[in-house]
Amino acid sequence: MKLVKEINKENLNNKISDKEAEEAFVKILKWLGEDPDREGLLETPKRVVKAFKEYFKGYHEDPKVMLQKTFGDVEGYSDMVVQKNISVQSHCEHHMAPIIGIAHVAYIPNQRVIGLSKIARLVEVFSKRLQTQERLTVQIATTLMEAIDAKGVAVTIDSTHQCMTMRGIKKEQATTVTNYYLGQFKEDLSFQNRYLRFIAK
Repeated sequence: MKLVKEINKENLNNKISDKEAEEAFVKILKWLGEDPDREGLLETPKRVVKAFKEYFKGYHEDPKVMLQKTFGDVEGYSDMVVQKNISVQSHCEHHMAPIIGIAHVAYIPNQRVIGLSKIARLVEVFSKRLQTQERLTVQIATTLMEAIDAKGVAVTIDSTHQCMTMRGIKKEQATTVTNYYLGQFKEDLSFQNRYLRFIAK
């Protein structure tokens, strides 16, 4: 297992240049049957590389560092904090097709809270990677739980996967919902039920 991790780390350090990535997209255009030298496609490889940097910027951000700043001056607030309707734009790791939806995140503070924007940022960092929705849900929850030593965390994602709406089974109206609970949200159904009522409004 250690050897596999070392190999993976070594591969990550073999950085591919923008030029090499652009050349790869030129090959894909040719594979599609297109002429990459025609006017409309001359800048396409460069534009796609720029877009991919935005789509997958989460690989270059550390969510634990982002969550280091917390606040203790909350007058003893100890009930759940719920942030609803956080937009999610990700890509599935199987077909690199978009995943579009919303996330709801709640936590029960343990003396300290985090800035509200950090919750949305946490969702974004993990979303901007190749994902499965199940893994994305777990990563958001476990990272938040560990970073602020919360008493409990709940995460729900409701999204459409274009790998099944635009291709394959082509069920345009299908959505996928995932939930993950930690701490008091997992142990106490009253917290779970309150959370579910909050996000249903």
